[in-house]
Amino acid sequence: MSATHAARKGSSRTGSVAFVGAGPGDDGLLTVRAVERLADADVVVVDQLDRDAVIRAHCRADVEVLDAGFGEDGQPMTRASRAKLVAGAAKGGRRVVRLMDGDPATFTGLTDEIAACRKVHVPFEIVPGVSAVSAVPAYAGVPLTPAGTDALHVVHPHGVDVDWTAHAGAHSTVVVLGAQDDILGAAEGLLAAGRRPATRVVVTANGTTVQQRSLACTLGELADLLPAATLGRPMIAVVGDAAALREKASWFENKPLFGWRVLVPRTKQQAGGVVSRLADHGATAQVVPTISVEPPRTPHQIEKAVKGLVTGRYEWIGFTSVNAVRAIREKFEEFGLDARAFAGLKIAAVGGVTAAALREWGIQPDLVPTENQSAVGLLEVWPAYDRMLDPINRVFLPRADIATDTLVAGLQEIGWEVDDVTAYRTVRAAPPPAEVREAIKTGQFDAVVFTSSSTVRNLVGIAGKPHATTVVACIGPQTAKTAEEHGLRVDVLASEPSAEALIEALADFGAALRLSADEAGEPVLRPSQKRPAGRRSAK
Repeated sequence: MSATHAARKGSSRTGSVAFVGAGPGDDGLLTVRAVERLADADVVVVDQLDRDAVIRAHCRADVEVLDAGFGEDGQPMTRASRAKLVAGAAKGGRRVVRLMDGDPATFTGLTDEIAACRKVHVPFEIVPGVSAVSAVPAYAGVPLTPAGTDALHVVHPHGVDVDWTAHAGAHSTVVVLGAQDDILGAAEGLLAAGRRPATRVVVTANGTTVQQRSLACTLGELADLLPAATLGRPMIAVVGDAAALREKASWFENKPLFGWRVLVPRTKQQAGGVVSRLADHGATAQVVPTISVEPPRTPHQIEKAVKGLVTGRYEWIGFTSVNAVRAIREKFEEFGLDARAFAGLKIAAVGGVTAAALREWGIQPDLVPTENQSAVGLLEVWPAYDRMLDPINRVFLPRADIATDTLVAGLQEIGWEVDDVTAYRTVRAAPPPAEVREAIKTGQFDAVVFTSSSTVRNLVGIAGKPHATTVVACIGPQTAKTAEEHGLRVDVLASEPSAEALIEALADFGAALRLSADEAGEPVLRPSQKRPAGRRSAK
């Protein structure tokens, strides 16, 4: 527990509560003010939806999390119980964030919780959030008020006897929130009140998340089609001419990898960019660490090389991975050095990602291959040693303990002396949990993305081969060759050796599958939904 947090908990002054709208499910819909309040929170009181990712991303590690959805007996909390919990959490001067699904002011217990705060003199504020009323239809491709709309009705019929005649206007849009029975009851009530059976309806469940599913039909068809659709919950229905716009405006569920579950065998430190790019295309990534990056067993060699770098022993330093950059940066910090120690030294990077890691450190590399971003490509552009131009003939290569000799041998052939130094070790990670291994082997993942040959070898070693239906995407020819040597068929190959190009290639593959299904008049199925028996084999 931090000293600041402990001091506040021990304080006799009254704390505060911020009622913060968390949006309908997509974590990216948090407002700037919401993020600020989460960063300052001592306690976060969560609602019905899982907000673990939001808390990990925006709160301190020592934040206390309280569940306002269910009590200790596992039963749903009453509004009164939630209000008491929220007000009580502010005792001892603690800053509380009451994280409410959607917008706090829309169909929540906000008024009860405000009353509880006022009763014990706890100051509060309200941070509006993105409401499910508008966000879920928007993610379903349904703008709520097309031309000619004369009214917008929002109804939450749960436990309320609704007079549907007030919502039955032919040119109105009706948004209904609730469970399946609420939606079906609303359809029955609207039909009885005079709304035409041909009126368009879109029902969406799990809106704004990659589990989102929508059903488009007419009001007259809904009673037959909705139970069979098994969409899930929570649900929102849009009734009216607005629902007809989905045919042209649907975008979220049409993303090329929408709903795909993608396996990312990589270290957690390196997976962030891949995970975010997959999310942009509608996929959910699951990172399975296949290697652990650790310091050398004996630090003498790397320490000697770093000291030689400072004293002018080298003309060049060549970085062949982000891990190498990280290892040298950590060693610099250990010695009290910074990027200024590279003054007068020529710096090479194997590719754009490694170059970006150097720039983040404040270092602009002198040499980066533009086409073949690999050890071979770096060697192709590396200038030969010229004793008239180069005052020093030595190169420092901080690399992994399992690095190949291609670059070293090539540099020596063009006249350079090379100090090939182990800067870090790559150790095979422990096997993932049994359920993850089972998911890999039985085809529950739609795709796997391999970013190096070692990720192929290590994944197969600790978890087994991916199932035959799992799409295999590789970052380059060498990685693809390794995959084929392990009995895998490669479906996707990046146009260039970068994580961005790899995910774009996978997205193009997904888009082609979607287009092929549409042209054939068939439902769009994810690879995991087409699982024959057997394992994948190479062609």
